[in-house]
Amino acid sequence: MKLAILGGGGFRVPLVHGAVLDQMGPEDGTRIDEIWLHDVSSERLDTMVRVLRGQVAGRPGAPSLHATISLPEAVAGADFVFSAIRVSGLEGRCCDERVALDMGLLGQETTGAGGLIYGLRTLPEAMRIARVVAEEAPGAWVINFTNPAGMITQAMQQVLGPRVIGICDSPIGLGRRAAQALGLDPAATRFGYSGLNHLGWLQSLTVQSRDVLPDLLARPDLLKGTEEGRLFGPEWLGMLGAIPNEYLYYYYFNRDAVAAIRGAAETRGEYLRRTQAQFYRDAAASDDPYRVWVEAHHGRDASYMAEARAEGEERDEADMAAGGYEGVAVAIMRAISAGERASIILNVRNGSALAGLPADAVVEVPCVVDGSGPVALEPEQLTGHMLGLAATVKECEMGIISAAESGSEAEAIRALAIHPLVDSVTSAKKLLAGYRAAVPEVEAVFSGR
Repeated sequence: MKLAILGGGGFRVPLVHGAVLDQMGPEDGTRIDEIWLHDVSSERLDTMVRVLRGQVAGRPGAPSLHATISLPEAVAGADFVFSAIRVSGLEGRCCDERVALDMGLLGQETTGAGGLIYGLRTLPEAMRIARVVAEEAPGAWVINFTNPAGMITQAMQQVLGPRVIGICDSPIGLGRRAAQALGLDPAATRFGYSGLNHLGWLQSLTVQSRDVLPDLLARPDLLKGTEEGRLFGPEWLGMLGAIPNEYLYYYYFNRDAVAAIRGAAETRGEYLRRTQAQFYRDAAASDDPYRVWVEAHHGRDASYMAEARAEGEERDEADMAAGGYEGVAVAIMRAISAGERASIILNVRNGSALAGLPADAVVEVPCVVDGSGPVALEPEQLTGHMLGLAATVKECEMGIISAAESGSEAEAIRALAIHPLVDSVTSAKKLLAGYRAAVPEVEAVFSGR
């Protein structure tokens, strides 16, 4: 089988490559025979090829590795296409953060104004990719990790239908941590999680037909041992009666988050821009670029969501070792290629799964995946503020999709203005003007350039 990785010069590619090496074997018919990396930067591709060759050193039978800046060549005849692109690069991410922060609003990659603008400039390229895949690899499954994952997956499904699956490791990590806090085997526990990408809640944790989440919520000592317990505090989780996705910190503690980010020496994007530039320089000059990557990766993981932790508090080592989106991607590929049934929380078309959200909306819910692809299980329904928040954010996402398709400035302003983390028509107009001035790819959506 052929796997194409779009964004193939990106820093996290060794995670996917390593998971494929470890879990896609010939003994059960799931072998990946060739991996094609695609990127717009030939220099980054060259560096990443050297890193991956170091990763397979001493491992016989590894897939053949190819690199190209031609998208049609990369995806032609592919069985799976993994998409993790970043339009405008880290320079664009830094602008996503700073334009909002300069107005006293949240500057974050996938949440709030920054997430909407990231989606706006990414959608034209995501739709181009979808059309090329439809032409060159009509039987391929597209596994999308390009952020904002829900929005991008929904748009690509307009071309490729349900063969586009959005993934994220946050919900599965949340469920695992909750189960382990109670001493349970996560594999034997059903996670009652539902919502949108980066906007969902764990509302139940079922073992042998019994919901044990109330037991965990009643134990502040156990909650404090989880990332979410430290992030939100046991008291707030008890009030909610659920455990939110970590990204809901930016909603429930918005002012705290904005103050922490504005008070830091650099934003997350600026940190990544600085450290990744250093990584590519060091790796290009090193005789062992894979070792350089391993060291850089550990530092990057440890700094994740640092603004939400107390000063001097480090990220839990068990959380960093729990595995990430690469495990989700490989689980999907194995289930589809081998016809195995796997239960995974994924971003898929809503249909009638979550009441109160449009049928064509992409939602994040538990699914069963087999050779026919994913099917949403009956999820925990959203009610009250959860449903209201999800419905509003989804309307914002759909407005941005419409703006990217039509080039309508009015659609973009409306989507920004009704977002809960912007909540101002005046601010929305200023935000869009600021992003258009700062990021050429945003301006191109409206100017046609």
